[in-house]
Amino acid sequence: MKYAIVTFGCRVNQADSLAFEEALVARGGEATAPDQADLVVINTCSVTASADQGARQTARRIARTNPGVRLVFTGCYASRREDEVAALPNVVRVLRNVDKDRLGPVLDETLGALGLTTAERFGDGDGSCGARLEPGAAGRTAFTLRVQTGCAQPCSYCIIPVTRGTPRSVPIADLLRQIERAADAGYREIALTGVHLGSYGRDLPKPATLYQLLDAIAGARVPGVRFRVSSLEPMDCHPEIVDLIADGGCFAAHLHLPLQHASDRVLAAMRRPYSRRQYEGLVARVRERLPHASIGSDVIAGFPGETEDDFGELVDYLERSPLSHVHVFPYSDRPGTPAAALDGKVPGLAVRARAHRLRDISAALTRRFRDQQRGTTHRALAIEDGTVVVTGNYLKVRIAPGRRRNDWVDVTVTGVSADGIVGEVIADETGAERGAERVRAR
Repeated sequence: MKYAIVTFGCRVNQADSLAFEEALVARGGEATAPDQADLVVINTCSVTASADQGARQTARRIARTNPGVRLVFTGCYASRREDEVAALPNVVRVLRNVDKDRLGPVLDETLGALGLTTAERFGDGDGSCGARLEPGAAGRTAFTLRVQTGCAQPCSYCIIPVTRGTPRSVPIADLLRQIERAADAGYREIALTGVHLGSYGRDLPKPATLYQLLDAIAGARVPGVRFRVSSLEPMDCHPEIVDLIADGGCFAAHLHLPLQHASDRVLAAMRRPYSRRQYEGLVARVRERLPHASIGSDVIAGFPGETEDDFGELVDYLERSPLSHVHVFPYSDRPGTPAAALDGKVPGLAVRARAHRLRDISAALTRRFRDQQRGTTHRALAIEDGTVVVTGNYLKVRIAPGRRRNDWVDVTVTGVSADGIVGEVIADETGAERGAERVRAR
Protein backbone atom coordinates (compact mmCIF):
# COMPACT_ATOMS: atom_id res chain seq x y z
CA MET A 1 0.00 0.00 0.00
CA LYS A 2 1.23 3.46 -0.89
CA TYR A 3 0.47 6.18 1.62
CA ALA A 4 0.97 9.88 2.26
CA ILE A 5 0.55 12.04 5.35
CA VAL A 6 -0.43 15.71 5.12
CA THR A 7 0.15 17.67 8.32
CA PHE A 8 -1.21 21.08 9.26
CA GLY A 9 -0.31 23.19 12.27
CA CYS A 10 1.94 22.79 15.26
CA ARG A 11 4.80 20.57 16.41
CA VAL A 12 2.32 18.43 18.32
CA ASN A 13 0.67 17.48 15.04
CA GLN A 14 4.12 16.85 13.57
CA ALA A 15 4.86 14.47 16.44
CA ASP A 16 1.53 12.70 15.93
CA SER A 17 2.20 12.40 12.20
CA LEU A 18 5.59 10.86 12.90
CA ALA A 19 3.80 8.22 14.99
CA PHE A 20 1.39 7.63 12.09
CA GLU A 21 4.38 7.24 9.78
CA GLU A 22 5.87 4.68 12.12
CA ALA A 23 2.61 2.70 12.24
CA LEU A 24 2.38 2.61 8.45
CA VAL A 25 6.05 1.79 7.88
CA ALA A 26 5.86 -1.02 10.44
CA ARG A 27 3.02 -2.51 8.37
CA GLY A 28 5.05 -2.37 5.17
CA GLY A 29 3.56 0.82 3.75
CA GLU A 30 5.48 2.82 1.16
CA ALA A 31 5.53 6.63 1.34
CA THR A 32 4.63 8.50 -1.82
CA ALA A 33 3.00 11.74 -3.02
CA PRO A 34 -0.70 12.26 -2.21
CA ASP A 35 -1.71 12.11 -5.87
CA GLN A 36 -0.21 8.60 -6.13
CA ALA A 37 -1.25 7.21 -2.75
CA ASP A 38 -3.82 4.55 -1.93
CA LEU A 39 -4.32 6.15 1.49
CA VAL A 40 -3.77 9.71 2.68
CA VAL A 41 -3.92 10.70 6.35
CA ILE A 42 -4.77 14.39 6.75
CA ASN A 43 -3.79 15.64 10.21
CA THR A 44 -5.60 18.94 10.70
CA CYS A 45 -5.31 22.12 12.73
CA SER A 46 -8.19 24.37 13.75
CA VAL A 47 -6.48 27.32 15.38
CA THR A 48 -7.91 29.67 12.72
CA ALA A 49 -10.70 29.60 10.13
CA SER A 50 -8.07 29.61 7.39
CA ALA A 51 -6.61 26.38 8.81
CA ASP A 52 -10.02 24.69 8.46
CA GLN A 53 -10.35 26.02 4.93
CA GLY A 54 -6.88 24.80 4.01
CA ALA A 55 -7.73 21.26 5.13
CA ARG A 56 -10.94 21.22 3.07
CA GLN A 57 -9.18 22.55 -0.01
CA THR A 58 -6.40 19.98 0.36
CA ALA A 59 -8.86 17.09 0.64
CA ARG A 60 -10.80 18.20 -2.44
CA ARG A 61 -7.62 18.71 -4.46
CA ILE A 62 -6.28 15.24 -3.56
CA ALA A 63 -9.61 13.58 -4.37
CA ARG A 64 -9.77 15.43 -7.70
CA THR A 65 -6.25 14.42 -8.82
CA ASN A 66 -6.43 10.92 -7.29
CA PRO A 67 -10.06 9.72 -7.54
CA GLY A 68 -9.38 6.29 -6.04
CA VAL A 69 -7.66 7.57 -2.91
CA ARG A 70 -8.99 6.84 0.57
CA LEU A 71 -8.75 9.75 3.02
CA VAL A 72 -8.49 9.43 6.80
CA PHE A 73 -9.01 12.73 8.62
CA THR A 74 -7.74 13.42 12.10
CA GLY A 75 -6.61 16.37 14.23
CA CYS A 76 -8.36 19.38 15.72
CA TYR A 77 -10.60 20.29 12.78
CA ALA A 78 -11.69 16.67 12.47
CA SER A 79 -12.46 16.62 16.20
CA ARG A 80 -14.36 19.92 16.15
CA ARG A 81 -16.41 19.43 12.97
CA GLU A 82 -16.61 15.66 12.50
CA ASP A 83 -19.77 15.67 10.34
CA GLU A 84 -18.42 18.42 8.08
CA VAL A 85 -15.18 16.54 7.54
CA ALA A 86 -16.93 13.19 6.94
CA ALA A 87 -18.91 14.78 4.11
CA LEU A 88 -15.77 15.65 2.13
CA PRO A 89 -15.02 13.49 -0.94
CA ASN A 90 -13.24 10.14 -0.45
CA VAL A 91 -13.20 10.35 3.36
CA VAL A 92 -13.48 6.83 4.78
CA ARG A 93 -12.74 7.54 8.43
CA VAL A 94 -12.64 10.48 10.84
CA LEU A 95 -10.35 9.93 13.81
CA ARG A 96 -10.73 12.31 16.74
CA ASN A 97 -7.69 13.52 18.66
CA VAL A 98 -8.51 11.31 21.64
CA ASP A 99 -8.28 8.26 19.35
CA LYS A 100 -5.02 9.17 17.60
CA ASP A 101 -3.03 6.59 19.51
CA ARG A 102 -5.26 3.93 17.93
CA LEU A 103 -4.40 4.88 14.33
CA GLY A 104 -2.77 1.54 13.47
CA PRO A 105 -5.70 -0.66 14.53
CA VAL A 106 -8.15 1.85 13.06
CA LEU A 107 -6.40 1.67 9.69
CA ASP A 108 -6.51 -2.12 9.79
CA GLU A 109 -10.23 -2.02 10.58
CA THR A 110 -11.00 0.62 7.98
CA LEU A 111 -9.12 -0.92 5.09
CA GLY A 112 -10.27 -4.38 6.01
CA ALA A 113 -13.88 -3.19 5.96
CA LEU A 114 -13.29 -1.87 2.45
CA GLY A 115 -12.44 -5.38 1.32
CA LEU A 116 -8.69 -4.97 0.87
CA THR A 117 -6.65 -8.07 1.60
CA THR A 118 -3.43 -7.96 3.57
CA ALA A 119 -1.47 -8.38 0.34
CA GLU A 120 -3.36 -5.53 -1.28
CA ARG A 121 -2.77 -3.31 1.70
CA PHE A 122 0.87 -4.00 2.38
CA GLY A 123 2.23 -6.52 -0.11
CA ASP A 124 3.49 -4.16 -2.80
CA GLY A 125 5.48 -1.69 -0.72
CA ASP A 126 9.25 -1.55 -0.54
CA GLY A 127 9.11 -1.54 3.25
CA SER A 128 8.94 -4.67 5.36
CA CYS A 129 6.70 -5.46 8.27
CA GLY A 130 8.45 -4.47 11.46
CA ALA A 131 10.50 -1.70 9.81
CA ARG A 132 11.21 1.32 11.99
CA LEU A 133 11.61 5.01 11.34
CA GLU A 134 15.03 6.48 10.69
CA PRO A 135 16.25 10.08 10.22
CA GLY A 136 14.84 11.37 6.97
CA ALA A 137 11.38 9.87 7.42
CA ALA A 138 8.74 12.33 6.20
CA GLY A 139 11.62 14.56 5.13
CA ARG A 140 12.59 15.30 8.74
CA THR A 141 16.00 14.76 10.32
CA ALA A 142 14.87 15.49 13.89
CA PHE A 143 12.53 13.32 15.94
CA THR A 144 9.53 15.13 17.45
CA LEU A 145 8.45 13.58 20.75
CA ARG A 146 5.04 14.44 22.19
CA VAL A 147 5.39 14.36 25.98
CA GLN A 148 1.83 15.47 26.71
CA THR A 149 -1.39 16.52 25.00
CA GLY A 150 -4.51 18.39 26.02
CA CYS A 151 -4.88 21.76 27.70
CA ALA A 152 -6.80 23.24 30.62
CA GLN A 153 -5.59 26.84 30.17
CA PRO A 154 -8.74 28.93 29.52
CA CYS A 155 -7.40 31.44 26.95
CA SER A 156 -10.48 33.23 25.69
CA TYR A 157 -9.64 32.95 21.98
CA CYS A 158 -8.57 29.31 21.83
CA ILE A 159 -10.61 26.26 20.81
CA ILE A 160 -7.80 23.78 21.52
CA PRO A 161 -9.00 22.73 25.02
CA VAL A 162 -12.22 21.58 23.30
CA THR A 163 -10.51 19.72 20.45
CA ARG A 164 -7.60 18.26 22.44
CA GLY A 165 -9.31 17.55 25.75
CA THR A 166 -7.85 17.65 29.23
CA PRO A 167 -4.08 17.39 29.83
CA ARG A 168 -2.59 13.90 29.53
CA SER A 169 1.12 13.35 30.15
CA VAL A 170 3.45 10.46 29.35
CA PRO A 171 5.39 9.24 32.43
CA ILE A 172 9.06 10.17 32.58
CA ALA A 173 10.22 6.55 32.50
CA ASP A 174 8.23 5.89 29.32
CA LEU A 175 9.64 9.02 27.68
CA LEU A 176 13.19 8.03 28.52
CA ARG A 177 12.56 4.68 26.82
CA GLN A 178 11.19 6.46 23.74
CA ILE A 179 14.24 8.73 23.69
CA GLU A 180 16.54 5.71 23.89
CA ARG A 181 14.64 4.06 21.02
CA ALA A 182 14.90 7.21 18.87
CA ALA A 183 18.62 7.52 19.62
CA ASP A 184 19.16 3.85 18.75
CA ALA A 185 17.39 4.48 15.43
CA GLY A 186 19.96 7.18 14.67
CA TYR A 187 18.18 10.41 15.59
CA ARG A 188 20.52 13.10 16.88
CA GLU A 189 18.02 15.83 17.62
CA ILE A 190 14.80 15.32 19.56
CA ALA A 191 12.21 18.08 19.92
CA LEU A 192 10.07 17.87 23.06
CA THR A 193 6.56 19.10 22.41
CA GLY A 194 3.09 19.25 23.93
CA VAL A 195 -0.17 21.13 23.57
CA HIS A 196 0.52 22.79 26.93
CA LEU A 197 4.10 21.69 27.52
CA GLY A 198 4.48 23.64 30.76
CA SER A 199 1.69 21.65 32.39
CA TYR A 200 3.63 18.43 31.91
CA GLY A 201 3.17 15.90 34.69
CA ARG A 202 0.46 17.61 36.71
CA ASP A 203 -2.09 14.97 35.69
CA LEU A 204 0.06 11.90 36.37
CA PRO A 205 -0.83 9.57 39.28
CA LYS A 206 2.51 10.54 40.77
CA PRO A 207 2.65 14.23 39.76
CA ALA A 208 5.79 15.52 38.09
CA THR A 209 6.94 18.80 36.54
CA LEU A 210 8.53 19.85 33.28
CA TYR A 211 11.69 20.69 35.20
CA GLN A 212 11.86 17.12 36.53
CA LEU A 213 11.45 15.76 33.00
CA LEU A 214 14.21 18.00 31.61
CA ASP A 215 16.47 17.19 34.56
CA ALA A 216 15.92 13.46 33.97
CA ILE A 217 16.80 13.90 30.29
CA ALA A 218 19.96 15.81 31.16
CA GLY A 219 20.86 13.16 33.72
CA ALA A 220 20.35 10.32 31.23
CA ARG A 221 23.31 11.67 29.20
CA VAL A 222 22.14 10.31 25.84
CA PRO A 223 25.30 10.44 23.68
CA GLY A 224 25.23 12.49 20.50
CA VAL A 225 21.69 13.81 20.95
CA ARG A 226 20.56 17.43 21.23
CA PHE A 227 17.17 18.22 22.76
CA ARG A 228 15.04 21.17 21.70
CA VAL A 229 12.28 22.46 23.98
CA SER A 230 9.22 23.42 21.97
CA SER A 231 6.72 26.22 22.62
CA LEU A 232 6.52 27.04 26.32
CA GLU A 233 3.98 29.40 27.87
CA PRO A 234 5.63 32.34 29.71
CA MET A 235 4.01 31.54 33.05
CA ASP A 236 5.51 28.04 32.89
CA CYS A 237 9.07 29.02 31.97
CA HIS A 238 10.45 29.27 35.50
CA PRO A 239 14.00 30.51 36.23
CA GLU A 240 15.20 27.00 37.07
CA ILE A 241 14.09 25.80 33.61
CA VAL A 242 16.04 28.60 31.93
CA ASP A 243 19.09 27.73 34.05
CA LEU A 244 18.78 24.02 33.24
CA ILE A 245 18.58 24.71 29.50
CA ALA A 246 21.63 26.97 29.81
CA ASP A 247 23.68 24.57 31.93
CA GLY A 248 22.30 21.11 31.12
CA GLY A 249 24.76 20.46 28.30
CA CYS A 250 22.31 18.78 25.95
CA PHE A 251 19.67 21.44 25.21
CA ALA A 252 19.45 23.73 22.20
CA ALA A 253 19.77 27.47 22.83
CA HIS A 254 16.26 28.08 21.62
CA LEU A 255 12.97 28.93 23.31
CA HIS A 256 9.59 29.82 21.89
CA LEU A 257 7.64 31.94 24.38
CA PRO A 258 4.19 33.05 23.11
CA LEU A 259 3.48 36.65 24.11
CA GLN A 260 0.14 37.12 22.27
CA HIS A 261 0.02 40.83 23.20
CA ALA A 262 1.95 43.55 25.01
CA SER A 263 -1.06 45.48 26.32
CA ASP A 264 -1.99 44.33 29.82
CA ARG A 265 -5.60 45.24 29.10
CA VAL A 266 -5.70 42.94 26.08
CA LEU A 267 -3.80 40.21 27.90
CA ALA A 268 -6.48 40.26 30.60
CA ALA A 269 -9.23 39.99 27.97
CA MET A 270 -7.32 37.08 26.45
CA ARG A 271 -7.16 35.46 29.92
CA ARG A 272 -3.38 35.23 29.75
CA PRO A 273 -2.01 34.91 33.32
CA TYR A 274 0.98 37.27 33.12
CA SER A 275 1.74 40.92 32.44
CA ARG A 276 3.93 42.59 29.86
CA ARG A 277 6.44 43.41 32.59
CA GLN A 278 6.65 39.77 33.64
CA TYR A 279 7.21 38.70 30.04
CA GLU A 280 9.91 41.33 29.58
CA GLY A 281 11.68 40.05 32.69
CA LEU A 282 11.55 36.44 31.47
CA VAL A 283 12.97 37.28 28.04
CA ALA A 284 15.70 39.41 29.63
CA ARG A 285 16.71 36.46 31.84
CA VAL A 286 16.83 34.11 28.85
CA ARG A 287 19.01 36.58 26.95
CA GLU A 288 21.29 36.97 30.00
CA ARG A 289 21.76 33.23 30.52
CA LEU A 290 21.78 32.34 26.80
CA PRO A 291 23.20 35.39 25.00
CA HIS A 292 22.98 33.82 21.52
CA ALA A 293 19.65 32.04 22.02
CA SER A 294 16.91 32.20 19.46
CA ILE A 295 13.79 33.49 21.25
CA GLY A 296 10.60 33.20 19.22
CA SER A 297 7.10 34.33 20.04
CA ASP A 298 3.48 34.43 18.86
CA VAL A 299 1.24 37.49 18.73
CA ILE A 300 -2.37 38.06 17.74
CA ALA A 301 -3.35 41.08 15.66
CA GLY A 302 -6.82 42.59 15.97
CA PHE A 303 -8.14 40.86 19.09
CA PRO A 304 -11.67 42.12 19.92
CA GLY A 305 -11.46 45.47 21.67
CA GLU A 306 -7.84 46.11 20.60
CA THR A 307 -7.52 49.88 20.24
CA GLU A 308 -4.91 51.84 18.36
CA ASP A 309 -3.24 52.53 21.71
CA ASP A 310 -3.18 48.82 22.53
CA PHE A 311 -1.69 48.05 19.14
CA GLY A 312 0.86 50.83 19.68
CA GLU A 313 1.98 49.14 22.91
CA LEU A 314 2.52 45.88 21.02
CA VAL A 315 4.48 47.60 18.26
CA ASP A 316 6.57 49.51 20.81
CA TYR A 317 7.53 46.38 22.70
CA LEU A 318 8.32 44.25 19.67
CA GLU A 319 10.47 46.88 18.00
CA ARG A 320 12.80 47.13 21.00
CA SER A 321 12.55 43.54 22.21
CA PRO A 322 15.38 40.98 22.08
CA LEU A 323 13.16 38.50 20.26
CA SER A 324 14.55 36.81 17.15
CA HIS A 325 11.31 36.08 15.30
CA VAL A 326 7.56 36.41 15.76
CA HIS A 327 4.68 34.37 14.34
CA VAL A 328 1.77 36.71 13.62
CA PHE A 329 -1.83 35.47 13.73
CA PRO A 330 -4.63 37.74 12.48
CA TYR A 331 -7.49 37.25 14.92
CA SER A 332 -10.43 35.17 13.71
CA ASP A 333 -13.46 34.06 15.74
CA ARG A 334 -13.54 30.44 16.84
CA PRO A 335 -17.22 29.59 17.52
CA GLY A 336 -17.71 28.49 21.10
CA THR A 337 -14.85 30.53 22.56
CA PRO A 338 -15.48 33.46 24.95
CA ALA A 339 -13.66 35.84 22.61
CA ALA A 340 -16.17 35.14 19.83
CA ALA A 341 -18.88 36.75 21.98
CA LEU A 342 -16.88 39.90 22.80
CA ASP A 343 -17.90 43.29 21.49
CA GLY A 344 -15.52 45.66 19.76
CA LYS A 345 -14.57 43.48 16.80
CA VAL A 346 -11.76 45.07 14.80
CA PRO A 347 -12.68 45.51 11.10
CA GLY A 348 -11.06 42.98 8.77
CA LEU A 349 -9.06 45.55 6.83
CA ALA A 350 -7.60 46.91 10.07
CA VAL A 351 -6.73 43.39 11.27
CA ARG A 352 -4.87 42.65 8.05
CA ALA A 353 -3.04 45.99 8.12
CA ARG A 354 -1.94 45.46 11.72
CA ALA A 355 -0.80 41.91 10.96
CA HIS A 356 1.22 43.22 8.01
CA ARG A 357 2.92 45.80 10.25
CA LEU A 358 3.79 43.13 12.81
CA ARG A 359 5.23 40.83 10.14
CA ASP A 360 7.47 43.67 8.97
CA ILE A 361 8.73 44.07 12.54
CA SER A 362 9.32 40.31 12.80
CA ALA A 363 11.37 40.39 9.59
CA ALA A 364 13.49 43.22 11.02
CA LEU A 365 14.03 41.28 14.27
CA THR A 366 15.14 38.23 12.30
CA ARG A 367 17.58 40.27 10.21
CA ARG A 368 19.06 41.80 13.35
CA PHE A 369 19.43 38.43 15.07
CA ARG A 370 21.11 36.88 12.06
CA ASP A 371 23.50 39.81 11.75
CA GLN A 372 24.45 39.38 15.40
CA GLN A 373 25.48 35.77 14.69
CA ARG A 374 28.09 36.70 12.09
CA GLY A 375 31.45 35.28 13.23
CA THR A 376 30.00 32.95 15.88
CA THR A 377 30.72 29.23 15.85
CA HIS A 378 28.05 26.62 16.56
CA ARG A 379 27.57 22.91 16.79
CA ALA A 380 25.12 22.10 14.01
CA LEU A 381 23.29 19.13 12.52
CA ALA A 382 23.25 18.51 8.77
CA ILE A 383 19.80 18.23 7.17
CA GLU A 384 18.38 17.75 3.67
CA ASP A 385 21.23 16.79 1.29
CA GLY A 386 23.97 17.72 3.77
CA THR A 387 24.56 21.22 2.39
CA VAL A 388 22.40 22.83 5.08
CA VAL A 389 22.96 22.60 8.83
CA VAL A 390 20.76 23.68 11.74
CA THR A 391 22.37 25.22 14.79
CA GLY A 392 21.04 24.99 18.31
CA ASN A 393 19.85 28.58 18.09
CA TYR A 394 17.79 27.71 15.03
CA LEU A 395 19.92 29.14 12.24
CA LYS A 396 19.82 27.33 8.92
CA VAL A 397 23.33 27.70 7.53
CA ARG A 398 24.38 26.68 4.02
CA ILE A 399 27.76 24.94 3.82
CA ALA A 400 29.88 23.37 1.11
CA PRO A 401 28.92 19.86 -0.08
CA GLY A 402 30.58 16.85 1.47
CA ARG A 403 28.53 16.06 4.56
CA ARG A 404 25.64 13.66 4.94
CA ARG A 405 22.26 14.30 6.47
CA ASN A 406 22.46 13.80 10.25
CA ASP A 407 26.20 14.55 10.57
CA TRP A 408 27.38 16.80 13.39
CA VAL A 409 29.70 19.66 12.44
CA ASP A 410 31.12 22.80 14.00
CA VAL A 411 30.31 25.71 11.71
CA THR A 412 31.28 29.38 11.78
CA VAL A 413 28.78 31.86 10.35
CA THR A 414 30.68 33.75 7.65
CA GLY A 415 27.96 35.53 5.70
CA VAL A 416 24.44 36.83 6.20
CA SER A 417 22.32 38.21 3.38
CA ALA A 418 18.77 38.34 2.09
CA ASP A 419 19.49 35.05 0.32
CA GLY A 420 20.30 33.26 3.57
CA ILE A 421 23.15 32.40 5.91
CA VAL A 422 26.40 30.77 4.84
CA GLY A 423 29.07 29.21 6.98
CA GLU A 424 32.37 27.39 7.00
CA VAL A 425 32.79 24.00 8.63
CA ILE A 426 35.75 24.05 11.00
CA ALA A 427 35.33 20.55 12.46
CA ASP A 428 33.45 17.35 11.73
CA GLU A 429 32.20 15.22 14.58
CA THR A 430 31.12 11.61 14.67
CA GLY A 431 28.20 12.28 16.99
CA ALA A 432 29.80 10.23 19.74
CA GLU A 433 29.70 13.24 22.01
CA ARG A 434 26.55 14.74 23.46
CA GLY A 435 24.48 17.06 21.33
CA ALA A 436 25.28 20.08 23.44
CA GLU A 437 24.94 23.60 22.11
CA ARG A 438 28.25 25.38 21.90
CA VAL A 439 28.49 28.97 20.81
CA ARG A 440 31.79 30.77 20.51
CA ALA A 441 32.10 34.41 19.53
CA ARG A 442 34.94 35.46 17.29
